[in-house]
Amino acid sequence: MGIKDHIKNMVNRGNESPSPLKSSDLKAAEAEVDEITKGLEHERQTRHGLGKFLKHPIRVLTEEPMNLFIVTIPLALVLLIGGFITFVASYGIQVVFTTVMMDDILIFSVLLAITPIAFLDFREQRRIKNLENALPNFFRDLAGMNDSGMTLPNAVHIVAGAEYSTLTPHIRALDKDMSWGAGFVEAMYRFGKNLKTPLADRSVDLIAKASKAGGDISEVLRAAAKDTFEVVNLATERSNNMLIYVIIVLVSFAVFLFVVAILVSTFLTTMATAGASASASGARGFMGQIDLFQYKRLFTHAALLQGFFSGLVAGQMGEGRLISGLKYSAIMLFIAWVTFRFFI
Repeated sequence: MGIKDHIKNMVNRGNESPSPLKSSDLKAAEAEVDEITKGLEHERQTRHGLGKFLKHPIRVLTEEPMNLFIVTIPLALVLLIGGFITFVASYGIQVVFTTVMMDDILIFSVLLAITPIAFLDFREQRRIKNLENALPNFFRDLAGMNDSGMTLPNAVHIVAGAEYSTLTPHIRALDKDMSWGAGFVEAMYRFGKNLKTPLADRSVDLIAKASKAGGDISEVLRAAAKDTFEVVNLATERSNNMLIYVIIVLVSFAVFLFVVAILVSTFLTTMATAGASASASGARGFMGQIDLFQYKRLFTHAALLQGFFSGLVAGQMGEGRLISGLKYSAIMLFIAWVTFRFFI
């Protein structure tokens, strides 16, 4: 039965009373219900999909690093296509083959597409790491307070006065939630939802389910502290073990740039000079005239491709995520561009 039917039933019951509602009052009530229903439906639509994006664009874009592709890819395409049209209109189609203008536009378009995502992902991973590093201490201290005879609200209130890095504001929000009368399980679910980390969701779910089952909450908290500590410790150990491979990738890229710089500045330059001299004198040798510009451009493209994909490999090996390698890709792309434009 809908809201309108419910109101009509109330009106029908009201008709049995000495003072029935007037038709104008009924229409006003129905109009108010329609307005409330439309407002609720609009609010529901703005919680998901396009409606949410239109209402809170900044929040949606910064919730997940990948969401920024919604903006950065179109901007990069506008820069690339706009630059291509502008240069071709001004200098002709030969600008693509005889200058590095389009190469520069392409590089900056790629950097525009990936740098904001790389920065946001780096910031998000640092936030998650700081939160997860503080979780074991929080659960352990909470268990100790509860063992001493304190109730959970009092224990949370005492612990909220301590310092737990970036976790502190969330603990204080948990304390306020429980002080307003929320149950421990309900407050913990909100606490985990606000943290937005996989480890927090896992730990909160463990604590909540064990609490509902009637277990010793101190033992549950202690088990959660041990579990989170082991997960964080394993993640740190894996990161430390894989760091050497990330360094190898970065050093390999630096060695490639160094070898290319030596090759261009010595061997290719000498060959180009000798070829030009031989051609000017009319002598015929085993080598023709060398186009040093094309060789430099070829090496530039090779360095850019190696830098971009080596960064993705470094992210996958170091952190187990391709998107985390975008920061290495952006850095190596910029280094390659600077090296070939100003030093080679």
